[in-house]
Amino acid sequence: MLNRGVEGRDLFLDSQDYARFVHNLYEFNDTAPASEFIRRDVGFTKAHIRLRERIVEIHGWVLMRNHYHLLLSELVEGGLTLFLRKLNIGYANYFNERYARHGTLFAGRTKKIFVERQAHFLYILHYIHLNPLDYLKGFEEWRERSKGRIPNVHKALAHLEGYRWSSYLDYAGSRNFPSLITKDLFESTAGEYAAELWSYLRGTEKLDDEFAKLYLE
Repeated sequence: MLNRGVEGRDLFLDSQDYARFVHNLYEFNDTAPASEFIRRDVGFTKAHIRLRERIVEIHGWVLMRNHYHLLLSELVEGGLTLFLRKLNIGYANYFNERYARHGTLFAGRTKKIFVERQAHFLYILHYIHLNPLDYLKGFEEWRERSKGRIPNVHKALAHLEGYRWSSYLDYAGSRNFPSLITKDLFESTAGEYAAELWSYLRGTEKLDDEFAKLYLE
């Protein structure tokens, strides 16, 4: 799943915006309407407690300044549509209120790309987690098959380890936002993902350009 800011505008202007979207990924993944929160001296506390009934599994995610990627599967019929609607509307309402703006925030409906080929299934989580390389000088063209070699794997992974707004750290063994994701599809042994990505980058000089083009606009 991919969506970006209308006219290329930034969706996240500071860490509070990123944190709010992460909160929404958790809070809106429920068959019930979002719980009301009340402000107290110690922060935000749920006004009531109920058993959650998730509508999607979140297998991977990354937030970039002007777009996001989500890897989802639905748990209930229509779960993807319901979750994305709650997520986009909820964040747009927050953003518009905080920045005193009006109108559409996202550039149309969230783009849904179904993963049907085994090769794409094996690649998609890496693709999501590699997105922050857009912000690392010298690595910006990592998607392009003809010129997208990873010049330094150690530097690339160090950059990903310092980027909090994705599911990479939880896959790599560092607790970041573990309650958001379900790792069963991509992880056989906890903590091995960083080594797998290291091997993948070292053993693959050129990335899967056919798959990457599906995500480029």
